[in-house]
Amino acid sequence: MPRRTTPVAVLGAIALAALVAGTAGCTPVGIAVGAGAAGATATQKEKGFAAAVDDTRIKAELNGLFFQTNAALYQDVSFTVEEGRVLLTGIVPKPEDRVQAAKLTWSVRDVSEVINELRVADESTLTDKGRDISIAAKLRTRLLLDDQVSLINYSVDVVNQTVYIMGVARTEAELQRVLGTARDIAYVRQVVDFVRVATPK
Repeated sequence: MPRRTTPVAVLGAIALAALVAGTAGCTPVGIAVGAGAAGATATQKEKGFAAAVDDTRIKAELNGLFFQTNAALYQDVSFTVEEGRVLLTGIVPKPEDRVQAAKLTWSVRDVSEVINELRVADESTLTDKGRDISIAAKLRTRLLLDDQVSLINYSVDVVNQTVYIMGVARTEAELQRVLGTARDIAYVRQVVDFVRVATPK
């Protein structure tokens, strides 16, 4: 049987849309959240109204953050948010733009995973693209096989043999384990850490 939307859920969706419409204006944040459809469709999702609204808030913050930090990058990147998992798609000019996009995304509250599918238009600045790909693949594999590390909480980018690690570590010990694993991989020149340690609940 089809699921019926309760009056309470409908009122919640309307209230959210009204609140956003009154405060967001025409900024990128307003465009992302103010489309009232987000609140209306949230009640129809299996994950529930509250979770869907939180995804809407995450996407709104991403749009605002990217626009304020790097307007050109904002134009190049698209976001898909589902239960705190963020998919980045698009084409960016430089490998460093791909790294910055992931870093900005991880800085938003309640982001639990970043899937970075951004492609680089001009890869001529890469010293050795093949070696970078190999380093990234080895690091992800080692972290995946490490039962003391939750790989889903991290994203890895490698540019000119410099490893950029971003995400949220469950503990300081886990973070140090991840960094140590990265440093032990052959040909890695430097490991740059943008990871934050989760606050104990």
